[in-house]
Amino acid sequence: MQVQPYLFFEGRCEEAITFYREHLGAQVVMMMRYKENPEAEKSKASETASGCGIPPGSEEKIMHAAFTVGDSMLMASDGMCSGKPEFKGVSLSLTASDEQQAEKYFKALSNGGQVQMPMTQTFFAKRFGMVTDTFGVTWMVLGGVEHTPA
Repeated sequence: MQVQPYLFFEGRCEEAITFYREHLGAQVVMMMRYKENPEAEKSKASETASGCGIPPGSEEKIMHAAFTVGDSMLMASDGMCSGKPEFKGVSLSLTASDEQQAEKYFKALSNGGQVQMPMTQTFFAKRFGMVTDTFGVTWMVLGGVEHTPA
């Protein structure tokens, strides 16, 4: 069994993936735009065709993407392109290889975002901090962890 995060960026998916590629080393595995949907022609005729209706004016937006950050696979979409992504009640935990890398990731994710808890030493990691990035995704960044969290 596998559980993977699926993030709905509501119109900013490609921008988010580009940001994560530049700052976290994300690698895109696949990306499909709404206009590339095999049901796209049917969707133009009926918004409910196969449940894959294209939000008006969003043909170039991302219908589905998969990308890796380190060893983890994340999936993402522009969703209904409302422009208002909400990531409530969930955080992504990023365990860096060392303290310096954790600081680097935290700084990058903080750029345009909001620090929830500045990087500090804790009983479970030499460096730990929480930040909501510019896309609204909350990250818990760890570095210098003696035992990798399960």
